[in-house]
Amino acid sequence: MTVPRAGGRPLRVAVIGGGPGGLYAALLLKRLDPAREVTVYERDAPGDTFGFGVVLSDETVGGIENADPEVFATLGEHMVRWDAIEVVHRGRTLSCAGHGFAALGRRTLLSVLHARCRRLGVTLRFRTQAPPAAELARTNDLVIAADGVHSATRTAHADIFRPTVTTHRCRYIWLAADFALDAFRFEIAETPHGVLQLHAYPYAHPSPDHHPSSWPSGPQVHPSPDHHPSSWPSGPQLSTGRSTAVVETREEVWRAAGLDRLDEDGAAERCAALFPHTLGGRTLRGNRSQWTAFRTVVNERWWHGTDAGKIVLLGDSAHTAHFSIGSGTKLAVEDALALAACLREQPDLSSALAAYEAERRPVVASTQRAAHASLTWFEELAGYTAQPPYRFAFNLLTRSRRVTHANLRLRDAGFVAATEREAGIRPKTPPMFTPFRLRRLELRNRVVVSPMDMYKSRRGVPGDFHLVHLGARALGGAGLVMTEMVCVSARGRITPGCAGLWDDEQEESWRRVTDFVHRQSPTAAIGLQLGHSGRKGSTRLMWEGIDEPLPEGNWPLVAASPLPYRPGVSQTPHELTPKGMAAIREEFVAAARRGARAGFDLLELHCAHGYLLSGFLSPLTNRRTDAYGGSLAARLRYPLEVFDAVREVWPAERPMTVRISATDWAPGGTTGDDAVRIAAAFAERGADAIDVSTGQVVAHERPDFGRSYQTPYADRIRNVLGVPVVAVGAVSSWDDVNSLVLAGRADLCALARPHLYDPHWTLHAAAEQGYEGPGAPWPEPYQAGSRRPPTGRTDAPKPRLAL
Repeated sequence: MTVPRAGGRPLRVAVIGGGPGGLYAALLLKRLDPAREVTVYERDAPGDTFGFGVVLSDETVGGIENADPEVFATLGEHMVRWDAIEVVHRGRTLSCAGHGFAALGRRTLLSVLHARCRRLGVTLRFRTQAPPAAELARTNDLVIAADGVHSATRTAHADIFRPTVTTHRCRYIWLAADFALDAFRFEIAETPHGVLQLHAYPYAHPSPDHHPSSWPSGPQVHPSPDHHPSSWPSGPQLSTGRSTAVVETREEVWRAAGLDRLDEDGAAERCAALFPHTLGGRTLRGNRSQWTAFRTVVNERWWHGTDAGKIVLLGDSAHTAHFSIGSGTKLAVEDALALAACLREQPDLSSALAAYEAERRPVVASTQRAAHASLTWFEELAGYTAQPPYRFAFNLLTRSRRVTHANLRLRDAGFVAATEREAGIRPKTPPMFTPFRLRRLELRNRVVVSPMDMYKSRRGVPGDFHLVHLGARALGGAGLVMTEMVCVSARGRITPGCAGLWDDEQEESWRRVTDFVHRQSPTAAIGLQLGHSGRKGSTRLMWEGIDEPLPEGNWPLVAASPLPYRPGVSQTPHELTPKGMAAIREEFVAAARRGARAGFDLLELHCAHGYLLSGFLSPLTNRRTDAYGGSLAARLRYPLEVFDAVREVWPAERPMTVRISATDWAPGGTTGDDAVRIAAAFAERGADAIDVSTGQVVAHERPDFGRSYQTPYADRIRNVLGVPVVAVGAVSSWDDVNSLVLAGRADLCALARPHLYDPHWTLHAAAEQGYEGPGAPWPEPYQAGSRRPPTGRTDAPKPRLAL
């Protein structure tokens, strides 16, 4: 089925922009229905283009093959393929194989698409500025806006598409080298002005008449059998051909190095000198190249219009993804495939465009999350350069969180084994099952059962539920099991069901839990999280209405400032006076003493999620004008006073951690830079680790949810400050834990929901990885279950189905 125009005539389509996405959409639409009138408007000449090479994934190439075998066959004649990534850092080159890339020249790609469009009958109007999309929509049924990151169409209809464009902190420039590398190459340059990085890859083969004997000389780089870098010769294998070279650095480094004052030739010359291991003294050249800052484009809508004509965004006009994961052209081509398919499958234009957006939006969102993780990693590159070479390379390769410990081991087991040896990990031991020491407490592995409010206490007293809940997870293999937030007073509870530690009965009940853990799971540790609800207290149980005030029996609330959590819904708290602050500080001290007597191995001070101490830290919730408000140093004053008082009474041999919200996910709130300063302040006072969470401080937050979405904040704190961190936030698989630990982004990983789904999550992670060792000991009564049970017979004789 092909979407017809009302009245039965074929569609008339105008495409604004003659880049790969716009051209591919045009040829697919024409190929699927030759009667369609398809016109492409491109303001430049056919041979004009920026950049040099483009990278396409195997998945995208496969889609091209299915959609248009002729284009696929022609592109295949020009594609350069390779499977290795090389990382050059402080004079050492490490290679990791098995990745699989394909690239070709952007000009070649455009030429192939031009030729195919002409053969199909697409009208190509070069050197022609397209009329405004609204004007084209009056004479065309569909206008495809493929006019790039600076899309005039998107700008003209911003009230409809509602774009958000975020400019990032690095500057970059696209250059080229006149030889073909044999791998994707990252090289790091540490200069007096700061760190710069090179992203380089081949995109054109040497010419057929160029015999290898005539190629420029240069040693090859290949790993020796034992994968030890010291035995490798330095320098790339060079040949004729072409390579793309993107140079990137922080804005302040770019200016300090004087790169902002150089013209194109000067920039190319300066950059070539910075990366001797990749370029070997050879030159770089530009192509209308200029330094720019990357912009992430997100739109709330991708299409609009009436029955008279509709406008749809495609490629960079709809979304961008940082070049470090090579997805710009890939996303545009995939957009074109999806749009053409939806126009074929749906009964009308509106349905087709809605289906196109519904299909592509989650794919793009996932890619943008990965791209943002990669972009952020390179923005923070200076914090990683002191890492050992293999850890640095592993960290770089897994930066987007799409490549993980497990799939990297499948690609190049030798590289991963070398990384683990460098880290001192025993053979056949997954990184997550290595021990970790905090003061005198040695944890058997890196898994933490994250604090989770259960709302099952009565008068603050934990009961049988807590014994079974926490005891089961201690038996389940985690190195550290944390209590929920235990409140320091009745008025410091979130709900009537919250646990406390302000009287003898509560203390004895907690002693019952810690005794069980220490007796029945002797290698597990149990930690106490202490907190005060602040302005988020006196609410219903979670399943009765989260953050809703109690229907009756409310108690008065206190906070840094008299601001309700949910204006018009939540109770307005009283602003704490110095006398009230001193009293609550002493409640924390008394609870810490009880926690020590109750036998907890570790204490965590809850300074996150908008509760009392967190409320002092955030500028959105602290509007005080006294010594405890204003600057970050002043906002830190009271939480640090509480920390100091608790640390003084908590046994010296037992560790103490602090949970913080590293960002408020809201304008004007705590930022990543603030989080580093907050973590540094607690570390200077004696915090043994920082538990890095985010958000839940203000009700109008807009978190950027996704897999492991909070871990970059922990990563940054760890590698800037050198302080141990606990990573939390949608860390859901043992592969994630292994990746984070081995990359040096986290020392411990806290998981919440996975432990609700499976109390024995850690033991099962060991079984699934074939690990048997001290990092995951099975309780003696459970040892018979330490092998995955069979799910059904798989070796039955197969029936004969054919001669």
